[in-house]
Amino acid sequence: MELSERDLIYLYCVTEKVPELRRVEKLIDNKLHFIYYQGIYAVISIVSDNEFSEENLRKNLSDMEWIGIKAGIHEKVIEEIMNGACVIPFKFATLFYSEDSLKMSLEKRAEEFKENLKRLGGKEEWGAKVYCDVKRLRNYIVREDEEILKTDREINSSSPGKAFFLRKKKEELLNTLVNKKLNEYGQAGFDRLREKSLEACINKLLPKEVTENKDEMILNSSFLIDKNKVVDFLNIVDGLRTEYTGRGLFFDCTGPWPPYNFCPLNNKKAIKNE
Repeated sequence: MELSERDLIYLYCVTEKVPELRRVEKLIDNKLHFIYYQGIYAVISIVSDNEFSEENLRKNLSDMEWIGIKAGIHEKVIEEIMNGACVIPFKFATLFYSEDSLKMSLEKRAEEFKENLKRLGGKEEWGAKVYCDVKRLRNYIVREDEEILKTDREINSSSPGKAFFLRKKKEELLNTLVNKKLNEYGQAGFDRLREKSLEACINKLLPKEVTENKDEMILNSSFLIDKNKVVDFLNIVDGLRTEYTGRGLFFDCTGPWPPYNFCPLNNKKAIKNE
């Protein structure tokens, strides 16, 4: 492969089959290639250091529009390759200065890649995020919690002075119960969804500025699922939606995704179901 002095190799993913590149190439400006090494195929494109040199990449990473376009292309390429083969996805902007340096990396981790491609074969990653309308949850607790109802009865039968302090007590109790329920419901949802998964992990909660959702995220999780069990998994999601909708919870389930959370290339520890 001929590279100019300003060219870099951009790595998308590794797969165990000859990747079908023609249907993917329409997604990007640069032509896709693959490099073969001892039974594994690395899907790559050639990019310019005008955008991806260490200095220029650092500048571009502060440009949200640039990141949105480039990261979107990165994901689409991997997802298209994934439609025809098991993949090990790489993080956005995984770069090599030469074909030799890429091959050295493939050589170093070839057996690890093969083992994980075998482990991930026939499986899919699905994501489940749970959001809560806290105002709706508070209303649910006010209607259903016995301790809150008892406090309301005391307020209604008390003098104005005592009622004032009881209302403060009720508000403190309500805040405590909301936080307790948020933790309980998030954990309960995760535990139920784990039932049909092979591995699972809990990811960092995202703020509203990132999710662009008016409700608070209380669970951000990923699951590795046997393809034959996906329908069962989605049925559990539907059951949770029905069970918790009156309490202000919304279950957002998406997939299948490239198995970022279950590859050895990151440091997350997935929880395995025995």
